[in-house]
Amino acid sequence: MLDQGVGSWPARRARKTPDRVAVMFEGRRWTYRELHDRVVRLAHALRARGVGRGDRVAYLGTNHPSYLETLFAAGSLGAVFVPLNFRLTAPELAYNLADSGAGVLIHTPELAEVASAAADQAGVGVRVGVGAGYEELLAAAPAEPFDEPVSPDDPCMIMYTSGTTGRPKGAVLSHANVTWNSLNVLVDIDLGADEVTLVVAPLFHTAGLNMTCLPTLLKGGTVVLLGAFDPDRVLELIETERVTYMFGVPTMYDAIAARPRWAATDLSSLRTLNCGGAPVPMRTIETYLARGFSFSQGYGMTEAAPGVLYLAREEAVSKAGSAGVPHFFTDVRVVRADGADAAPGENGEVLVQGPHVMGGYWGPPERSADAFTADGWLRTGDVARLDEDGYAYIVDRVKDMFVSGGENVYPAEVENALLDHPDVAECAVIGTPDEKWGEVGLAIIVPKPGADAKPDEILADLEGRLAKYKIPKSAVLAGTLPRTPSGKIVKPALRTTYGVEH
Repeated sequence: MLDQGVGSWPARRARKTPDRVAVMFEGRRWTYRELHDRVVRLAHALRARGVGRGDRVAYLGTNHPSYLETLFAAGSLGAVFVPLNFRLTAPELAYNLADSGAGVLIHTPELAEVASAAADQAGVGVRVGVGAGYEELLAAAPAEPFDEPVSPDDPCMIMYTSGTTGRPKGAVLSHANVTWNSLNVLVDIDLGADEVTLVVAPLFHTAGLNMTCLPTLLKGGTVVLLGAFDPDRVLELIETERVTYMFGVPTMYDAIAARPRWAATDLSSLRTLNCGGAPVPMRTIETYLARGFSFSQGYGMTEAAPGVLYLAREEAVSKAGSAGVPHFFTDVRVVRADGADAAPGENGEVLVQGPHVMGGYWGPPERSADAFTADGWLRTGDVARLDEDGYAYIVDRVKDMFVSGGENVYPAEVENALLDHPDVAECAVIGTPDEKWGEVGLAIIVPKPGADAKPDEILADLEGRLAKYKIPKSAVLAGTLPRTPSGKIVKPALRTTYGVEH
């Protein structure tokens, strides 16, 4: 078999465990043999529509079996999968489509309108809606397997992550990057062939796709897909499908535990609860400890496919607040501004190296110029300190990014949108603590002279232009913004002024 990429996984699984259930969705089940057959047919259908090596195939949708079919089919053709964030607006999606040069867009029915608008703006010629037409497409396609040579170093997917300059960048993850990340998960989380993994985090996130879904399929377990987060449905599926493993962000776990049926639900099948996206609050840890569960936690970033640090569940209490130690095939340094390793207890930037780390961003080389050190370490832009045992504690974000409900929010992008309002002269956005979402945005706005600026109206102007999670929850008016002599806004001073610990 010449295909050494992720696209070959269904074929390799089908020859080992053809009758084991691979995917479950809304009561239906697909074996590895059936998954392989559907992937082959979709690959033929895409090839008939002009998709070949290096071409980009985009997908816009909630969690659905066709998501995985598109990823594997694109991979088996040597094409590149481009998962899109369904929470984005049409202009935001159009930018990602145009930037990646995607020639095909596959989408789920509920997103048909925004998919059509984005595809029109980006000039995407081939659009396929998941539904009856999609099934007819597969039924009419040949079922004969083919073997397209795919190297581990070939690009597998382009995953867009918001950039600090206000424009998202596409992290190019190779087949090797994705595979090595999956191996890290198998080693450190110790997934079994009998794993039943509930995938409720969106698959456009590397956490949902690469930390839970793909490692389970590599091992030969069963993936239970949930189209949208519903805490009652999560509890129901854990009980009826005997779920053993799931990933979520703290707000998800809090919502699950807040449901009336929480106390009565049979959770005895669960072996691993993995949490990421933000530090797990002690109150959440204690709630789950009361039911006999400890969280395994992690820290990562899209550019690392994404696993960087991992805290095993056995240490959730003794090392509370820590992001853990590097994954098995990962190396991490915490360095001072002069490039020297920080001493225990000393703050420094987190640097990452490993076979799962991307080679660069999609597009011109200058996009990746500042992403790596001169000797090849990925710069995370996050500040951490190590304790005497080598456990890392994330303490700040160099890039001012904050996390809201598990979603990364980059203030520069929001600030650029706010500056389009005719009443706004200057602005700054910072993250503020929020009991439900972890953090939400606060916009500090300096109005133009003579303007009758109304904060609520200015925020309302962002609706439809930015995804809802990016829009600040509140805004205040200010006379000036603190700046350095070179003119940069001093975010720490704003956090102090507005009583935000960071």
